Amino acid sequence: MPPAGPFNLPIRQVAYFCPDVRAAALAHHRLFGSGPFFVADRIALAASVHRGVERPFVHSSAYGQWGEVMVEFVQQDEPGPSALHDLYPAGSGRWGLHHVAVFVDDVDAAAAQFADRGCPLAQRSVMPGGLVFAFADTSAALGHMTELYAPTRALTGFYRMIAEAARNWQGGDVLIPLSL
Repeated sequence: MPPAGPFNLPIRQVAYFCPDVRAAALAHHRLFGSGPFFVADRIALAASVHRGVERPFVHSSAYGQWGEVMVEFVQQDEPGPSALHDLYPAGSGRWGLHHVAVFVDDVDAAAAQFADRGCPLAQRSVMPGGLVFAFADTSAALGHMTELYAPTRALTGFYRMIAEAARNWQGGDVLIPLSL
């Protein structure tokens, strides 16, 4: 039997840091046939704490379906420290896999479990509606971060909407504007 705890969770999303979410989503579509991608610009947050310091975290994301898993492309729209820049420093020109996302019952409790296993909390953010997401720094163990969030009705509905859009997609616009 596998060990209990935060590392025994199915991956719900694979996310890539990139300089341009639209270009990355279109490239993914060309390679894998994924889509459509829902693009949210300059996502608003109620609060964000990176490495213990409150900081703005202005970012844009494109969300699509890649087989059974959601794929996200994320760019940071304003300079400054963040979990994104922890792996891909500003100005480095580097980009690639940033995190996988998992659902947990309690974000803060799961972050503490990850920290107890040597994977400290890199960032904790709150959306205006109260949705909390956090990045456990699993990069030393896995080469990427792990995003934690609780499967609220709104979040699971969002995941379902993305998956259904992909299943029902008949072609057309690959990029669809989204307000979060």
